[in-house]
Amino acid sequence: MPNASKTDWDRLAKQADKDIDTSEIPELGDAFFEQAELHVPAKQSVTIRLDADVLAWFKEQGAGYQTRINQLLRQYMQAQLSRKGR
Repeated sequence: MPNASKTDWDRLAKQADKDIDTSEIPELGDAFFEQAELHVPAKQSVTIRLDADVLAWFKEQGAGYQTRINQLLRQYMQAQLSRKGR
């Protein structure tokens, strides 16, 4: 699937933090963090059938494999939604 974004992700990945221009991004002060609230999307428990080798590979990556599977599914979902929105 081609990259729908026109962002040069390879160049950005190689860029050092010190070279990123953050001058237009305001600092978030203590007041912001005192009032900030964390909103975690609701999770739903499901049963899903995966190929044994796929599941084994994710488990080999260590703790959090279910979260990583969810992240990949979300990225796929967002890519499909973007394609439909063209």
